[in-house]
Amino acid sequence: MGKNEVTNGVTEKETETLNLLASTQIVIHDALTKLGLNTKVYELLKEPLRMFQVRIPVRMDDGSTKVFSGYRAQHNDAVGPTMGGVRFHPKIEEDEVKALSIWMSLKCGIADLPYGGGIGAVICNPRTMSLAELERLSRGYVRAISQIVGPTKDIPAPGIYTNSQIMAWMMDEYSRLHQYDSPGFITGKPLVLGGSEGREMAGAQGAAICIEEAVKKQGRNLKGLSVIIQGFGNAGSFIAKFMHEAGAKVVGISDVYGALYDPDGLNINYLLDRRDSFGTITTLFDGTITNEELLEQECDILVPAAISNQITAKNANNIKAKIIAEAASGPTSLEATKILSERGSLIVPDILAGSGGVTVSYFEWVQNKQGYYWSEDEVALRLRDKIVRSFHEVYELSQQRKVDMRLAAYMAGVRKMAEAAAFRGWI
Repeated sequence: MGKNEVTNGVTEKETETLNLLASTQIVIHDALTKLGLNTKVYELLKEPLRMFQVRIPVRMDDGSTKVFSGYRAQHNDAVGPTMGGVRFHPKIEEDEVKALSIWMSLKCGIADLPYGGGIGAVICNPRTMSLAELERLSRGYVRAISQIVGPTKDIPAPGIYTNSQIMAWMMDEYSRLHQYDSPGFITGKPLVLGGSEGREMAGAQGAAICIEEAVKKQGRNLKGLSVIIQGFGNAGSFIAKFMHEAGAKVVGISDVYGALYDPDGLNINYLLDRRDSFGTITTLFDGTITNEELLEQECDILVPAAISNQITAKNANNIKAKIIAEAASGPTSLEATKILSERGSLIVPDILAGSGGVTVSYFEWVQNKQGYYWSEDEVALRLRDKIVRSFHEVYELSQQRKVDMRLAAYMAGVRKMAEAAAFRGWI
């Protein structure tokens, strides 16, 4: 593609200013074009089939009532019920929720799961809320969306700033409303309530497996390679642990307050022991650097595991890593993807590197339906099989069609939805 060629009506130079939904639609359009699919498919897939906005009144600990805004997007259920996380975050926009639901559909398509994508969100700051307030908010969100979700409709899961406890409250509220126990309504639950072994670390484990496969494709060994991980929450901290245990040298990590970098390697076990539940650790140290500075430090592997739009045209030329594994959603812009790919860096896109969580959520749903639960080793083996197959499918497609890994992942992700929609007579 030429520098100024128009993609879906937008030049590449303009993509830096697009929001996540618009940039996602561009890549979907390109993927469908590469697959030879018509514009009817694009019109079906470019937005969620359903987008709900809800208002949730919550009594706060001081006796006041605060009304929170929430969302649930169901992108496409041609293949099967929708599934996807619920995030609690102070900065959420409707278009972002739409984009995230599309990415969930693509993750399900890549991993060959019988789902479409869904996503939920509540605009709040959980850092400033008590456990009692979070429980009332979690239950209120379920009451608001209870008619449109369920084990055969739309299955929620953990997301940013939500965890197994919040999933447990949500499951309990749904079971009370429907007057029967329904563990399959939600995934990411505690083990005692029907959760799956390995679910908490599944997203990080999937990313780590992708990193291992990417290193092999470059003819290298992970042992001794330097790794920088932006973000030290659930995904980032587990990835740091996995990389350290595999013999890689983790030289940089960060949280919302700053970053730590040491070319000789960080003491990962020490950092893991002292991080708080939100992944904060850098406040314990002097001489920290910024998240922006961390991205540009020397390393072999860079793992953006924090928030979106971290690698853009402004800093892409300063990124030194030969492998970028996206454990966050949308951390690299389209223009940055082009710059890095043309320079020879291998980008493992978010919808591939981040597919471990939804894969083990599927395993949990299956176990809930059959009432029989697998061991941690069995879950890990099944996850590795799914992720390795997905990685190689996307990598081979990128090589055969001479496209970057992001476009190849979108091509792999949309095919199953398009086929199912055609058989249903939707297109």
